[in-house]
Amino acid sequence: MAGSDENNPGVIGTSHLQGGLPATGQNRRALGTINRDVLGCPPFPCAVKKRPLSERNEISNKIPSTHVHRPITRSEVCCEIANKQQIKTQVIKESVLPVPVPNEPDDCTVIDSDDPKASKELDVQMFVQQAEAMSEEIDRMEVEMEDIDEEPFLDIDNCDKNNPLAVVEYIDDLYKFYRKAECISLVPPNYMSQQCDINERMRAILIDWLIEVHYKFELMGETLYLTVNIIDRFLSAHQVVRKKLQLVGITAVLIACKYEEVSVPVVEDLILISDKAYDRREVLDMERLMINTLQFNLSFPTPYVFMRRFLKAAQSNRKLELLSFFMIELCLVEYEMLKFPPSLLAAAAIFTAQCTIDG
Repeated sequence: MAGSDENNPGVIGTSHLQGGLPATGQNRRALGTINRDVLGCPPFPCAVKKRPLSERNEISNKIPSTHVHRPITRSEVCCEIANKQQIKTQVIKESVLPVPVPNEPDDCTVIDSDDPKASKELDVQMFVQQAEAMSEEIDRMEVEMEDIDEEPFLDIDNCDKNNPLAVVEYIDDLYKFYRKAECISLVPPNYMSQQCDINERMRAILIDWLIEVHYKFELMGETLYLTVNIIDRFLSAHQVVRKKLQLVGITAVLIACKYEEVSVPVVEDLILISDKAYDRREVLDMERLMINTLQFNLSFPTPYVFMRRFLKAAQSNRKLELLSFFMIELCLVEYEMLKFPPSLLAAAAIFTAQCTIDG
């Protein structure tokens, strides 16, 4: 060790002190002599001059008690942190909750405004009262919020989780897409003003007849609603004379059957049901014209897809289902219903049926 005696490693050599002392070898000096020598020398950068205990006590007695430094305990630190957190919480809550007015004390004491100590005690007292009042208000609000029971969410697809045809994993995404696509497929509600030879009443007669054709051929529900959608979109884009309106109807049935049905009716059956008013070539030519006019866009949602979903959500029975579909079929006939989206028509039909059955 540098600065130590080679023979006595525990003895620090004095040659490194400024104003070095002569080496004494094995002779040890008294501690008082060493202190006097060190204190008498110029201060060494690493040396600390310490006063005797008696002198330190005299100096500490002269200093006011407020300036005496003492070790901070763990409890004081925790209290300080808690006070800061409470002040921070109060500042945040005062911006949301009204500050309650503290109750006046029973014994009104006159406080001198010039006394800073008394003013500080009053501020602390008011702060404590406000904090307690706000804490009680927050606890009361939390209790009230806990008392409100949220309505349990009914999972209507729980019974179909094992059915691969129900596509439960994709059903929510499918109907989100339907809600967006129905806005694109909406027909202008005043397209009849562009037609010169037909009107709303002729459209209603045609759709009413097609509903009977649909039931006679025992077609699927999707086919009827797609047929009406094809007719309206075609009439909104192309002018048709009165004698060709029924041809447009049976051709729309043929196109919808090719899109939805497994077994498609033959063209001769459609001609027969129209009392042979048209021949095969006219039907095929009209089919080509309608497909090109619609640009092969046939995948638009109809009220039927929303009806099935909403009836499932309503936990419907057979009676409610029949009444709901009866009302939505009445909406298909009415020209004024074109201004409503398919999802709204389906929801309104089911709600009206529920009110009718339940009174």
